[in-house]
Amino acid sequence: MRHGGPTVIGRADIAGMVLAGGQGSRMGGLDKGLQPFRGRPLAAVALERLRSQAAPGRLSVSANRHLDRYAALGVPVLGDALPGHPGPLAGLLAGLQWCGTPWLLAVPCDTPCFPLDLGARLAEAAMAAGADIAIAAAPESLPPGPSGAGPAPLRLHPVVCLLRADLQGDLRDYLNGGGRKVLDWMGRHALATATFDRPGNDPNAFRNANTLAELHRLEADTA
Repeated sequence: MRHGGPTVIGRADIAGMVLAGGQGSRMGGLDKGLQPFRGRPLAAVALERLRSQAAPGRLSVSANRHLDRYAALGVPVLGDALPGHPGPLAGLLAGLQWCGTPWLLAVPCDTPCFPLDLGARLAEAAMAAGADIAIAAAPESLPPGPSGAGPAPLRLHPVVCLLRADLQGDLRDYLNGGGRKVLDWMGRHALATATFDRPGNDPNAFRNANTLAELHRLEADTA
């Protein structure tokens, strides 16, 4: 249940964070956020797209390796709030503890084409529903089907999200209790979905790259 707060969520209410703390197991253990995309590290590309969507000076990156290289990006580097690489929720908790704003906008580093109006549309969904959390949903990327096959099914992107900062206590308790599933924790709260299926929306906006081959294809397809 939502606990009061501003009736309008503006840029000044939002801090931004890029999630880059994973182990990169499907990239052979490479640090995903440091892999090049259009000549720059994925994390740097994501930070640049977040810059206009968050309060001035309120950007960070969640990382657990190569901290000096992430620090060179010029933003605070946040290690997981719990040891043992317990997944993206630990990165989100670190962001909630750091943000200093009513809301945290988080994006994974491997989704570098997310919309430049992502924060505004997630905020719109959260305000409309009186929600504590808003997540993105977009049509699934599928091979072309037969004519008349209908629209592609929607896929949820729960770690592309806007969260109230005061959820940090509940998230800490969930993680300390052994919980690890993102949607399981989010489902404990008022949850809204922002659907990115309007005409003209970029079909590649939420394509993520779990492998180097996927990253190279995404770069080629969005050149």
